[in-house]
Amino acid sequence: MNLARTRLGETAIKEVVKYILKEPEKNIPKLMRWSEKIAIREQDKKYIASIKQFLDNHNSNWYKYTYKLLTETHPNVREKIGINYFLNASMFGIPVQQENEKKYNCNIPWAILIDPTSSCNLKCKGCWAGEYKPWNLSFDDLDRIVTEGKELGIYMYIFSGGEPLMRKNDIIKLCEKHNECAFLSFTNGTLVDEDFAKEMQRVGNFALAFSVEGFEKETDMRRGEGCFKAVMKSMDILKDAGCIFGFSTCYHRYNTEVVASKEYIDLMVEKGCRFGWYFTYVPVGRDSDVNFMATINQREYMYKRIHEIRATEPIFVLDFWNDGEYSNGCIAGGRRYFHINANGDCEPCAFIHYSNMNIKEHSLLEVLQSPLFMAYRKNQPFNDNLLRPCPMIDNPDALRNMVKESNAYSTQVNDDETVDELADKLQEYAKSWGEKANELMQAKNDMSKGA
Repeated sequence: MNLARTRLGETAIKEVVKYILKEPEKNIPKLMRWSEKIAIREQDKKYIASIKQFLDNHNSNWYKYTYKLLTETHPNVREKIGINYFLNASMFGIPVQQENEKKYNCNIPWAILIDPTSSCNLKCKGCWAGEYKPWNLSFDDLDRIVTEGKELGIYMYIFSGGEPLMRKNDIIKLCEKHNECAFLSFTNGTLVDEDFAKEMQRVGNFALAFSVEGFEKETDMRRGEGCFKAVMKSMDILKDAGCIFGFSTCYHRYNTEVVASKEYIDLMVEKGCRFGWYFTYVPVGRDSDVNFMATINQREYMYKRIHEIRATEPIFVLDFWNDGEYSNGCIAGGRRYFHINANGDCEPCAFIHYSNMNIKEHSLLEVLQSPLFMAYRKNQPFNDNLLRPCPMIDNPDALRNMVKESNAYSTQVNDDETVDELADKLQEYAKSWGEKANELMQAKNDMSKGA
């Protein structure tokens, strides 16, 4: 038996990693050699070999990224990154998830996205959380979700809302109780102060993704006056505390070129962001504005620009939609993640407000085996062209059929938009992007053949 797959082996490996991380500047090469030895899956070994190749070049953006990540974070935070995220959540956790997926014949996710509360101190244009009632999950609910998740091999938990930091005390308490897990929260950045940064530093296993929509003009246009300055101040506080954080940006018709610009990325790197998540605006709700969506040309631009940023800048960025070719299509429905709203309704995706079950009445496993989640499993990927991964904005008929097939109910209690109305209003966009995505994939295939 592979030593890494035993409790004794995992414990020994963690102790070695802790030792290496005490002097990261000197031990980066040693850390990579150890990673090669303890990797369990073949794809992990290939991934590590690829990283090692980049890290051998001290002038590469990835060496600079790794160096800054390991030397500019607080020792407690650095240790939790190595143990909780890279080992527990990924290297050790994923094989357990895969075993349980076979055992229970359902998707087992890598991460669970949870809304501790639907309440928020802001009201941003296009925020899907605004379609919910003022709900809260109790600490006991949150605790049970994480406890059951660990039994399935899930060690990554992400908070959204509402504004999750309105429940900051409960979140810190959860991080303490489940100190072998990795936690991340999206936040509008207005509730971070020095005391909270010290708490994040102390627990070590909690990171933030600040919602920011560009520079001051673009951010305040969508989020309200003063929000940009509040986020910049919060970033400075966390950087001084040696905590981990990144940015989360929704791109739309009016800010795409700004949030993909070198000036914007340079600012995020300067402020201390280690990662960036890009999301495209999704028109959820009857009164949502389809014209606010990024244009087809803007989405194509983002697809190409993300690759450029990853190749040249010392920050890790990803695009929730345009990276479908790397994730083999849609990651929702428990395939890599799913969403639990603040009422406990279990939704396949944060942007798709339909459910069969509530976590207050069912176990995680029952949720993952529910009709809607099994419909996702049966139909993924939703398109042979992985640049068209989404069952809503890229393949709206797929969403329509799954909702009807599973008899799922809408969780938007304040909105009576039907799934037919949602699918119909996205048909034109899906058709136009489908044509562009096919062109992009054909060009990529032609280039591969030429090479």
